[in-house]
Amino acid sequence: MRTIELTVNGRVHRLDVKENDILLDVLRKKLNLTGAKEGCGEGECGACTVIMDGEAVTSCLVLAVEADGTEIETIEGQSIGEEISDIQEAFIEENAIQCGFCTPGMVMTTKALLDENPNPSDEDIDIALSGNICRCTGYYSIRDAVKRAAEKKGGNK
Repeated sequence: MRTIELTVNGRVHRLDVKENDILLDVLRKKLNLTGAKEGCGEGECGACTVIMDGEAVTSCLVLAVEADGTEIETIEGQSIGEEISDIQEAFIEENAIQCGFCTPGMVMTTKALLDENPNPSDEDIDIALSGNICRCTGYYSIRDAVKRAAEKKGGNK
């Protein structure tokens, strides 16, 4: 066992983890933050995407010990009480959600993209979301949701 410290959604957590624990399991099982999902377990589907130190990462591929000392943002940190984020609102407005399994990863990837590039082109959006798989909605409405979220944040005018 090893003690690590993570700042998750602004709160500091000291946790005892095994050397082979993955970040996704620590978030879900130790911190009860179940928004990130395990889809493939191989970093291919994006369902487990969180933001670590400002970068979108697939948490199923990050060892918890590698995340020691980092700042993590999860989908649970995107809303304040009943108020959802502009990105979440844009996904709803553009009907970019069906079953919802991929949505937390899509939202977190979108947040990382817009934090870095508030005026993404279609190509920028497609590249950023290329690591996220949606089996229900299709990607046009998701791209439209990213554009709408950019507009809400003052970009893509």
